[in-house]
Amino acid sequence: MATETAPNNGQKRAPKPMSAPKRVYLIAYNALNAALWSVVLGRTVATLYTRGLDAGPASVYPAVGEWTKWTQTLAALEIVHSLLGVVRAPLLTTLMQVSSRFALVWGAVHLYPSVAASPAYSSMLLAWSTTEVVRYLFFALSLSGCEPAFLQWFRYSGFYVLYPVGISSELWELFLASTAARGEGDMAKFVAFVVIMATYLPGAPKLYGHMMRQRRKVLGGGGGAAAKKMQ
Repeated sequence: MATETAPNNGQKRAPKPMSAPKRVYLIAYNALNAALWSVVLGRTVATLYTRGLDAGPASVYPAVGEWTKWTQTLAALEIVHSLLGVVRAPLLTTLMQVSSRFALVWGAVHLYPSVAASPAYSSMLLAWSTTEVVRYLFFALSLSGCEPAFLQWFRYSGFYVLYPVGISSELWELFLASTAARGEGDMAKFVAFVVIMATYLPGAPKLYGHMMRQRRKVLGGGGGAAAKKMQ
């Protein structure tokens, strides 16, 4: 083993190797999530294709709504991983991402299933599931020693399209839920949904900026670097 250097000598200490049990756990965790989100993506696409774009959106929730809710609930482990240092993910960013989705699946859609008949629910699931399949698959393969160049590029570039689609769909679902709550005279839920929507104003740019920094860190911020990785 290399001798440890003094912490104040200006040199960066080499990262501690990941233990075998931790690696196996993270590979299994990411592979499981990739599979679960693949079901969400597959069922959503299949429902829209078989039922058509007119009738399809109203059929997506009955087809995959419960599956999506529990698949997303599993993401609570992301917060635990960050808290315990299992992964080097920023806790605040992780909390923002997970809590906003919980507000959708357990708040808006669970309390008011009718809002899922909107095309926004379908576009939200397409954005979420595509993002998560790529993200979890990339992590599982990376931990296994394999990093396909295209998958890496899509992991750190797909958000340019998927993030705006996801955010706009989420906001529309929250708006529909707030309208439903107000229609029932439930002002507590109405105010709660309005407050959640308001958090998107500072939260969305912060998350987008985080993803931009991640892309620059991995791909160098330019198309040339990404292209070289893909060759």
